[in-house]
Amino acid sequence: MSKLNLDIETIESCRKTAKSISLDMQKMIDQHTTISVERSILRLLGIDGVNEYQVPLVNCLTDHIALSCDISKGVVHYMSYAVHELSLTPQEIALGVSSKSIDLSIYTHLEKSPYLSDIMPFFNQTLGIIDSNRVEREEMIEKSPKKNSPSKYVIVATGNIFEDIKQAISAAKKGADIIAVIRSTGQSLLDYVPYGATTEGFGGTYATQENFRLMRQALDEVSLEENRYIKLVNYASGLCMPEIVAMGAIERLDMMLNDSLYGIIFRDINMKRTFIDQYFSRVLSSYASIIINTGEDNYLTTSDAFLHAHTVLASQFINEQFAKNAYMDESLMGLGHAYEISPEMENSFLYELAQAEMSREIFPKSPLKYMPPTKHMTGDIFKGTIQNALFNITAVTSKQSIHLLGMMTEAIHTPFMSDRAIALDNAAYIEKAFKDFGDEITYNPEGKIVKRAHEVLNSAKELLEQIKKDGMFKSLEKGVFAEISRHENGGKGLSGVYLKHSDYQNPILDIIIKRLKGENHGK
Repeated sequence: MSKLNLDIETIESCRKTAKSISLDMQKMIDQHTTISVERSILRLLGIDGVNEYQVPLVNCLTDHIALSCDISKGVVHYMSYAVHELSLTPQEIALGVSSKSIDLSIYTHLEKSPYLSDIMPFFNQTLGIIDSNRVEREEMIEKSPKKNSPSKYVIVATGNIFEDIKQAISAAKKGADIIAVIRSTGQSLLDYVPYGATTEGFGGTYATQENFRLMRQALDEVSLEENRYIKLVNYASGLCMPEIVAMGAIERLDMMLNDSLYGIIFRDINMKRTFIDQYFSRVLSSYASIIINTGEDNYLTTSDAFLHAHTVLASQFINEQFAKNAYMDESLMGLGHAYEISPEMENSFLYELAQAEMSREIFPKSPLKYMPPTKHMTGDIFKGTIQNALFNITAVTSKQSIHLLGMMTEAIHTPFMSDRAIALDNAAYIEKAFKDFGDEITYNPEGKIVKRAHEVLNSAKELLEQIKKDGMFKSLEKGVFAEISRHENGGKGLSGVYLKHSDYQNPILDIIIKRLKGENHGK
């Protein structure tokens, strides 16, 4: 039952408008591919590794096709011809292209490839791995104790994957349910994925398939010890968004940060590139049952959280529709929001609670990701602990799903294990003390909380209508989100966007979508 008495017609109007916005963008998405989507297809064919110069083999292939062939036909055109005529595996072909002993340009002017069946066994092998991972995850979660309180989410970010593993195990044993490995600063702007285990990184650890494998293995071991499944998170954003999802699906990551707008706004990645990449990555996430985490919470780090709360809600509606376009179940849509109103504002807690309750009521089936106070953390660890406690109370009261714990040392340094332990103790205490508090209280129909939720919803409706009128590209240019302006043909990565040739083929996407529509996941 609604505590906020939100207007159902207004909510449905927002969804209808957001759907129109997303479908308008989907037309552009369906007509294009990107260099990173094509590299993802190669990874799903089983291609991995680097050459003698440490260049990923998938990059060697796509660079060759982009420079010497016609990449608008897609990598499948060339790989299917090569596999058929050379009787080599995709990995062997990649090595041959890297060494310049194979030239795929001979297939450029041939007709639409009739040899897709020759490469399907390689795709099916990878899909089989993803299918097994999904079943294994489901079985381990089924064996875990059931809980209806927010899952405690903490981060590790040392730069060294082996040190990250130690910290992740420590956090899990202290009560963390979800471990996120923060990605090294700047990796989102690399147009390739580093290879192997890494021990150096600034502000985080490089997202690589080997790092994924090592951390997953470590968390599986501690899951057995703790008798509960510990989920693993990494970042699928930036110029390699779909590739990182492919690697995460293969290594059984459980959640990935995967937003339609974050890279555009905060990393100045071209908006066309981002929208196309996010679609492919979300279809793959849907198939692998990977929960996505969207990034609306970041808007409030550059915009005033009280004045611009409606932009978060508008973005949640849009992200929801983009996810639905990618055949994603609502149970995988980890829509984001944050506790970022200035503590100096009178009744700030009431306004934060209103936003959290509103998000919960509007997206009842989504595993909402609730972010802690960061913008107004000052370095005063005592006040910071209180701010985090109020955030924890809001999370438990409003039944948030994914609860990223705040650190008292936010704005001072990367958290020590002791800081993380204190944060987990804080959250555990409030989880017990406020366990059923949300079920026991109601809100004054004429009070500040209800009034605030209605105001934010109505403002979001108006913003969505304006975005529909202006179009998404023009709206982003106007800086409607986070007060940061971006341009349709600006940003990084535009050169990697290609209009699809009439002979373009992507059978792996077609198969995944067919299975998602049939909900049989290939079984």
